[in-house]
Amino acid sequence: MKRIVNLMTALAISSTALSQNAVDVHCHDILPDFVKALDVHGAALDETFPLPAWDVNDHIAFMDSAGIKTSVLSMPAPQPYFGNAEECRDIIRRYNEQTAEICRQHPDRFRFVAALPLPDVDLAMEEAAYALDNLGAIGVKLATNSRGQYLGDESLDPLMAMLNERNAVVIIHPHKPVPVNDSIIATAPLAIYEYPAETTRAVINMIARNVPARYPNIKWVIPHCGSFLPLAIPRMKAVLPAMTAKGLMQPVDFDANLTSFYYDLAGAPSVEAIESMLTITTPDHIMYGSDYPYQPTQVLVAGKRRLEEAIAESQRLSQYKEMFFAGNASKLFNLPYQQPVKAVENIDSMLVRISEIDVFPEYLDEYMKAALTVGANSVANEEGVVCIYPMVQKRDDCKVRILEIYRDMDAYRHHITTPWFQTYKQGTLHMVKNLDLVDMCPMNPSDMPNIFRKMQYGHDR
Repeated sequence: MKRIVNLMTALAISSTALSQNAVDVHCHDILPDFVKALDVHGAALDETFPLPAWDVNDHIAFMDSAGIKTSVLSMPAPQPYFGNAEECRDIIRRYNEQTAEICRQHPDRFRFVAALPLPDVDLAMEEAAYALDNLGAIGVKLATNSRGQYLGDESLDPLMAMLNERNAVVIIHPHKPVPVNDSIIATAPLAIYEYPAETTRAVINMIARNVPARYPNIKWVIPHCGSFLPLAIPRMKAVLPAMTAKGLMQPVDFDANLTSFYYDLAGAPSVEAIESMLTITTPDHIMYGSDYPYQPTQVLVAGKRRLEEAIAESQRLSQYKEMFFAGNASKLFNLPYQQPVKAVENIDSMLVRISEIDVFPEYLDEYMKAALTVGANSVANEEGVVCIYPMVQKRDDCKVRILEIYRDMDAYRHHITTPWFQTYKQGTLHMVKNLDLVDMCPMNPSDMPNIFRKMQYGHDR
């Protein structure tokens, strides 16, 4: 019996696991050595507000309370360059190595993108190779500008070529614009206006030089709900013909540029903000971000729950909820991901069946392996398959019972034509002593949506 239980564990999906499925692509670890390096140069307030305290255990506690399975760490602003490229390299090397160690100590909770010692491009390329090849970084973080060297600058082209060869993911983060009007940011700190404006400025600069189009293997994560890009890109498209006609700008391939952009939901996310983002991107390019630890834990947790509820209540966006919070980021960063139980829209049309199967003892292990394989492939690859859940009787291992739920009869008809089902059927005929397919009807159909909602979102839903 124990060997069967171990096999069955691979298919078990609990509500707790699903509620902890979110991936956070916008958060920071603020390490003591980094803070000390800033203090030496009196740069702790370069970004017009103090760096918050950070502790790995506090971060994990936040993740647990917010339902976040994995966080992708990145270095906060400011860029630790103070005129000495070697010093900047050393500060960033320590940060990358220390963050990599945090990820090694907590492999199920953290990944990181490496900081680079710009504006020195040669050192940045060396650090990118070291972090990606030796430290386990899953991408790099680039500032909108590194002490005045903006994304899109021609001097960065060698770095772009290297990242393109490696199919790298780049997380962008706004830094203090250079130059900046100090009297304005004294009134309204950077986070209020300049950060989204700065992100927009840097991305538009990249688009104007066709950087994403020229380096199409790089995937770019743009912060803070796309910043002002949903407004800026249509304006750029409208103005560009006049600019190119006068020789003031080069032609821009908007489709080729925009296809490489992904967007996080850090900042002040809302259904309205997402709808605006969808004017320039598609649902598979939007990902959750918390901006931890720049807001108190309780504020971030409450904000995430509000956003989840608002998306779930949106007729248009509800179908993308799991993609926004887990699926898209898992795919982009190649993270382990467990698909949620699929929702069922029309309970009355469902086909619910219990397959009662008696297996010859000598084939039991082989049969269970085949049953688990076809179940996993069907749930993962067929939209109409809600559940295929093999079970065995405790009193008799050879009596297998499979709970099968299909969205409707058409979904079942499609299922039995799939190559994985045909392989299962033909490969197990000789293993089965008896087979009885028992179609079922729910005694309380009105409660079925609540059951599936609870399975998908956990008790908090």
